Amino acid sequence: MWRKRNLLPLQHSYLHKAILLALNHSFLLLFFSFLSSHQVKAYIFIYGGCSQEKYQPNSPFEANLNSLLSSIASSGSQSDFNNFAIGNNTSTPDTAVYGLYQCRGDLKTTECARCTENVVRQITLLCPYCKGATLQLDGCFVRYESIDFLGKLDTNLMYKKCSRSTSNDAEFFRRRDDVLADLQTATSFRVSTLGLVEGVAQCLGDLSSADCSSCLSEAVSKLKNVCGAAAAADVYLGKCYAKYWASGYYDSSSDSSTDDQVGKSVAIIAGALAGLAIVVVLLSFLRKAMD
Repeated sequence: MWRKRNLLPLQHSYLHKAILLALNHSFLLLFFSFLSSHQVKAYIFIYGGCSQEKYQPNSPFEANLNSLLSSIASSGSQSDFNNFAIGNNTSTPDTAVYGLYQCRGDLKTTECARCTENVVRQITLLCPYCKGATLQLDGCFVRYESIDFLGKLDTNLMYKKCSRSTSNDAEFFRRRDDVLADLQTATSFRVSTLGLVEGVAQCLGDLSSADCSSCLSEAVSKLKNVCGAAAAADVYLGKCYAKYWASGYYDSSSDSSTDDQVGKSVAIIAGALAGLAIVVVLLSFLRKAMD
C-alpha cells in the first residue's frame, strides 16, 4: 500500500521536471530560431508567386524540378548568378523545367549560399506541385518555369513599395533624379549615393546589356510616376529592380502593391513547424519520465 500511495506523487514529480525541461528546450529552440531569422537581412521577404498549373507527384517534371532546385542550392556557394535548363533535350519537352537564381551584388559568397538554400526550402512549401514559382527575398531571387524564359526581357511590375512620408524639397528630388539617372545606366549591380539620397539597382544576369538598360529605364520611370513624391520607393520588375531612399532612413510603414500573403504564409508555416517541434520535444520528455 505504501508504494501504491506514493507512486502518483513520484510520477507528478517526474512529470513536472519533464515539462520544465521541455519548456526550457522549446524556449531555446524558439530563441535561436528568432536570432537566425533576424540575423541576416537578406532573408526578408519581398514578394512571391505560384503558377496555377500543377504537376503530378513522382512525375518526370518533378524529378527535373528537384534536380534544378538542387543545382540552385549548391551553385549559390560558387556564384551570385546562374541559370539552368533541365530535361529540355528530351523527346518529352513538357517535362522540361527552366530556372535561375541571383543574389544581391553586395552579398558575400557564404551569405549568397545561405540565402539561396533558404529560398529553395521555402519555394517548395509555398508553391507545392506548381509548374512555375517565383520568390524574391531582400538578398536573393529564385524563379523556375515549365516554359523557357531565360534571356528574355520582362518588365512586368511584380512589386512596388512607396513610403507614406513624402518630400517637397526641390533639392532632394534633384539629387534623387541624379541618383536614378546613374542607376539607369547600370549593367549589373550598382549602388549610387548623392548627398542624403542613396539608391541601388540590379538586373538579372541572363539579360544583355541593352535589355538591362531597357529594364532599368522602365523601373526608374515607375519609381517616379507610381511613387511620385515618396521619400523612399522600391520597384521590382520581372528582370530587374531599382530603389532609392534618404540616407539612414527607410519608412517601414510603406504602401505596398501586394498584401504580403505569401510572406504571411512563410510565417504561418514556420510557426506551425516550430509548434510541432515543441510538441515532439514535450512528448519525448514525457515518455522518458513515464518509463
